[in-house]
Amino acid sequence: MRSRVAALLACLLAATAVGPPARAGDSSVEVDVALVLAVDVSLSMTGDEQAVQREGYVEAFRNPAIHQAIRQGMVGRIAVTYVEWAGVGSQRVVVPWTLIAGPEDAADFAERLVQSPPRRSTWTSIASAIDFSVGLLAGSGFEATRRVIDVSGDGPNNQGRSVTRARDDAVGQGIVINGLPLMIREPSGPWDIKDLDLYYRDCVIGGGGSFMVPVRERDQFAAAIRTKIIREVAGRETGPLMQRAQGEPRANCLIGERPNPDWD
Repeated sequence: MRSRVAALLACLLAATAVGPPARAGDSSVEVDVALVLAVDVSLSMTGDEQAVQREGYVEAFRNPAIHQAIRQGMVGRIAVTYVEWAGVGSQRVVVPWTLIAGPEDAADFAERLVQSPPRRSTWTSIASAIDFSVGLLAGSGFEATRRVIDVSGDGPNNQGRSVTRARDDAVGQGIVINGLPLMIREPSGPWDIKDLDLYYRDCVIGGGGSFMVPVRERDQFAAAIRTKIIREVAGRETGPLMQRAQGEPRANCLIGERPNPDWD
């Protein structure tokens, strides 16, 4: 009898020591970074460009270099969600908050991206994308050492409130905003601008250690996305594509914006 009791107590103690498995959304789960991947799907992006962009993210999360960067963090895991955005009120969570602690988790995240084709919509509201991402970070349920919004797009903010106000509000909450300005095509539409990299540098990204990775050629997509995500999850320099927010000339942050009653 005593042996049975002792065995039972040993099992209970072992279960207590191990504890419950980490779950996405569990407030007790610590992560190195909570990362919102906010991806432009406005009509200025062609269907082919959106497909190449999506494939770049899929490839990144399947890449061993990303897996290694995650393992080398202080905690060794990250939380990530993937969002598509266009105009005001046009934001869609494609893959909800996901805990990634190893290659299998990353591969599963990539597979869920594959299963959901990109959708397109009108206008380009970077400000709304930032505001929506801030809300996602607030409700993630993870305890993150760093909170990052990763914005990719091919044009300036042209709807909603001021992009600089949205950026400053997010940065004021301790959130870092990084950028992936897409500059593959020559400017041709009324909202296109030539120096989109300068616009992202001066008007979109912000916070300690913020950076951008401009993409000027189609074959740079996958490498640029991989480089950017490694930097975001590991917090270190990773290659010559990195562009910090500094230098002249300064961009016109109002270039795509019109006086709007929604601005505050």
